[in-house]
Amino acid sequence: MSPKDLPKVELHLHLEGAAPPSFIRGLAAEKKMDISGIFDAKGAYAFKDFWQFLKVYEAATSVLQTPDDYRRLTLAVLEESAASGVIYTEIFLSPDFCGTRDLPAWRDHLAAIQDAAAEAERGLGIVMRGIVTPIRHFGPEKAREAAICAAETAGEFIVGLGLGGDEKICKPKDFAWSFDCAREAGLRLTCHAGEWEGPQSVREAIRDLGVERIGHGVRAIEDMALVDELAERGIVLEVCPGSNLALGLYPGWRKHPIGELHRRGVKVTVSTDDPPFFHTTMVREYDRLAEAFDWDEAVFEDLARTAAEAAFCDAATKANILKKLEKKDA
Repeated sequence: MSPKDLPKVELHLHLEGAAPPSFIRGLAAEKKMDISGIFDAKGAYAFKDFWQFLKVYEAATSVLQTPDDYRRLTLAVLEESAASGVIYTEIFLSPDFCGTRDLPAWRDHLAAIQDAAAEAERGLGIVMRGIVTPIRHFGPEKAREAAICAAETAGEFIVGLGLGGDEKICKPKDFAWSFDCAREAGLRLTCHAGEWEGPQSVREAIRDLGVERIGHGVRAIEDMALVDELAERGIVLEVCPGSNLALGLYPGWRKHPIGELHRRGVKVTVSTDDPPFFHTTMVREYDRLAEAFDWDEAVFEDLARTAAEAAFCDAATKANILKKLEKKDA
């Protein structure tokens, strides 16, 4: 079975970051907005480093202004994921962009996103759940407002709280109130760490926020005691190799630490992060990982099961996803 045909589970995907450039250009044209400066000559997103990427990301997001914009975006993103064989996805949703953290506006945007997710599930068989994600560099106070949006809409569709953005701004403990709020609402917890800051950021996210998953987390490899702790505690890493390489964190696929982390028993999963920005898909991730580490179909089946078991959805949804994976394994 080729990588394209393997059923996949993706846990780390930003909704706005998954917007195809053509979709953003088309929407900008409809609204008569000029954002041509964020694209290169071939029409792809243009940026030189992570911090410029954040600016381009936010500029692209500026054209997404209404619930219907988000409905259309969600359909486009889920179509792309389903084409790569993704059967279940958890997507980061930011009230900062969906209604500027105003609860009634957030509810309107969320209803449109859920409507699109339901349509995609009926038509494409892909199941989506949402993780509300405050933007770290917007600061702890705005994160509180986003967390309240998450807590007020927690349920079958909104299943978790995360934290994205620039890791160099603030410390995880600065967002403890937001994570406590989400935890009390029954939401599961993840946090970006160990990407642009070192292994200590992973320790701080686990210690100060009580997360059970880490977004990226790859720089844990620089502290073998931490690697052992992650393996022993079953902390799951949402690893996005193509993203890390595109942003210059590692020089090549064989140099990426996912292979060593997996070998040492850490629960790693594979995701695309912001796929059109990084010129990747889940199929491409699988292809390149197979080539770099000689991983066979059994390894990828194990990664998918790990991701399904780490998913934040309810037990019935998880059982259905695992059943689909088992059918393909048979």
